[in-house]
Amino acid sequence: MMHPRAIQKESGFILPTVLSFMIAGIIIAGVVLQVILNNFFIVGNNVQRQQAFNIAEAGVNYYLWHLSHNPNDFRDGKTTPATPDPALGYGPYEHTYIDDNAVNRGTFTLWIKPHGNGSTLVDVRAIGKVKDTKITRTVEARIGATSFGNYALVSDSALWFGANESADGPVHSNIGVRMDGPSNDTVSSSNSTYTPSSAIGGDGTAKNGVWCNTSVTAPVDCTTRNKSEWTYPTTSVDFNQVSSSLCTIKKVAFASDSTTASLATQTNACSQTPTGRTPGYLPQRSSSANTSRGYLIQLNPNGTYDLFTVNNENDTLANYSAALSPTSVATGIAIPSSGVIFAEDNVWVRSNPTYHGRVTIGAGRLATTNGANIKVADDLVYSTKNGEDAIGLVAEDSVLIAPYAAPATGAFTLEVNAAMLAQSGNVIYPSNYNFSNTTCTRGWIGSDQKLKFYGSVATRQTWTWSWQRSGACGDSVYDSSSGYYISGFKYNTTEYDRNLLFAPPPNYPITGGYNILVWREVLTKP
Repeated sequence: MMHPRAIQKESGFILPTVLSFMIAGIIIAGVVLQVILNNFFIVGNNVQRQQAFNIAEAGVNYYLWHLSHNPNDFRDGKTTPATPDPALGYGPYEHTYIDDNAVNRGTFTLWIKPHGNGSTLVDVRAIGKVKDTKITRTVEARIGATSFGNYALVSDSALWFGANESADGPVHSNIGVRMDGPSNDTVSSSNSTYTPSSAIGGDGTAKNGVWCNTSVTAPVDCTTRNKSEWTYPTTSVDFNQVSSSLCTIKKVAFASDSTTASLATQTNACSQTPTGRTPGYLPQRSSSANTSRGYLIQLNPNGTYDLFTVNNENDTLANYSAALSPTSVATGIAIPSSGVIFAEDNVWVRSNPTYHGRVTIGAGRLATTNGANIKVADDLVYSTKNGEDAIGLVAEDSVLIAPYAAPATGAFTLEVNAAMLAQSGNVIYPSNYNFSNTTCTRGWIGSDQKLKFYGSVATRQTWTWSWQRSGACGDSVYDSSSGYYISGFKYNTTEYDRNLLFAPPPNYPITGGYNILVWREVLTKP
């Protein structure tokens, strides 16, 4: 027989247990719901963060497009601010981001920081923000354009490196390259095959775009040498655009002084020939094809230059002072902040004794059909070789090392530091004197008589620092080891200034458009 009191006790025990399970279930359900809600929030937040990142990337791509069309505009088409933020550059410039479906997804804000001093490098920071949120992400990219300074040597004609001529840095020819000497970088040609003339090492048969003569065994063996960096065919380098680059250099020279600034914006700016001299513009002294008249520019260690006029050149003489008989015009001229000097005439150049700064010297008679040359008259040397200093020489016709730049006799090392570009002519040591064009120039064959070149060379036609002749000729010197008479420097080294890769001299002609070199996400905001 059951007792009622026992039954009451049992029902009282079950009720709290059920309530406990209900409460536990509610708590678990709440936790699960919270986890689900958090997951929804996290997923939504991640989607929006990805959207912000995509918007920031779109900002970088927009400015890549902008620079390709306006390479000198670092203010997004605006005139403000007048001076850049020291850390971030010009900005902020805000743009609404409209996606492919014409939907407003947010904004990107740009900061643009050019590296200056002629560099083609630009740092672009883009901050992407999603519409109606506070979510942002920041991307920073370094953008740069390739210039003729990207090559140690680039030519629109065929090239020949002799067995004792080494190639340091990238070499390219739009025709073909015979590479008998050592090389340490890419050697490329725009042709798969070509037939070189006998003057540049050919034998009348077709050769590969890049090749060497199998008879050459030292200092590198043609048969066994590494040819993995010989590439052909590759894209041609367009020398035709140098003409417009010289025009641009002239406009920049006009714009750097108030007396000529109005000429820079005229449609016929490059055919203008003002007679007044400014620090950036040297007026025409002769409209004829006179190659013995122009200016001597002497670059100084403090970033200034001294200017002289030249009325005649006797390049058979022993040094620049005797050969040119220069007349002083002015000393200590401050180079414009643009870093550009344009001469409407021939130019001779030397350093005194070194140069500190970044400058491009352009020479051209752009208002006439007659060209202009640039000649290195003596040592031309940077103060430093860490990228702080650069000298660009851009000639409408040729860039030459004068026969009197080196001592006539004795031991020496003639040093030339420059990025040289010949629009239509050569970059050479001349084979004959200008003063007596039937007489072969002097030669040096001693191992202690050297030319040391540091920079880059771009030439429409020929490049060489020496000439070989089968018979006696003028001031050429017989070299018993080769059996040839030599004009120029038997012993020469050409070293590439790798700082020119993306930091060429100011307004140095470019060969291609802008590209994104590196990019990263920035975890801090301005």
